[in-house]
Amino acid sequence: MTKPRVLIVEDEPAIRDNIQFALESEGIDTYQLGSAAEVVRVLSERPIDLIVLDVGLPDMSGFDLLKEVRKAHRTPVILLTARNAELDRVLGLEIGADDYVVKPFSPRELAARVKAVLRRTQGGAEAKDTAAAASAASPAQPVPKGLRVNPAKRQVTYFGVLLVLSKYEYEILTAFMERPGHVFSREQLMNRIWEVPESSLDRTVDAHIKNLRAKLRAVRPEVDPIITHRGTGYSLREDL
Repeated sequence: MTKPRVLIVEDEPAIRDNIQFALESEGIDTYQLGSAAEVVRVLSERPIDLIVLDVGLPDMSGFDLLKEVRKAHRTPVILLTARNAELDRVLGLEIGADDYVVKPFSPRELAARVKAVLRRTQGGAEAKDTAAAASAASPAQPVPKGLRVNPAKRQVTYFGVLLVLSKYEYEILTAFMERPGHVFSREQLMNRIWEVPESSLDRTVDAHIKNLRAKLRAVRPEVDPIITHRGTGYSLREDL
């Protein structure tokens, strides 16, 4: 079996080395970069399964780099940040991060987070996606006509347009597709989708819903396919 490949983007050599040791002890191959300059090039030249990205890089904010990465790549990203403010964490998630770890952190904790994200994006996802697709296609819960899912490729099209979704956006949308019209609470979505739901925030779900809604409305601006039920949660329209 091919080892997962993780790109570490961190300007402090000691922190990079500690992360590398922790990840390689778990059977994960790593590559190191000390700045943002080469990240996009590396992603285009070699397969990378996950990026561990420091927010405070010397040549570019990690937030700005994440925006650049998301223009062409869906590679999962875990942010490293010295900022403990909820606003900064939510900002990273809104831009497209998959998880975050606040400095100072335990390398073993980070390794556990990396393995959790890799489990969701690699092994273990296929069976869940197959079951979700079967449920979504059942006569009792028909998929709204505008949406189509390809579980093998983890892709969703909306009225024929391929959506570029993050891991969590894909998971949320396919959950909605299983039960159009059903109202999912934030807690239900966190328990269903996040590996460590107790470490997530209600606003984490809101941030991903905001991104997902924007991507769907970019295809059909006249339709808001996700309904917000204030104080309760979210549902997918049944009449798409």
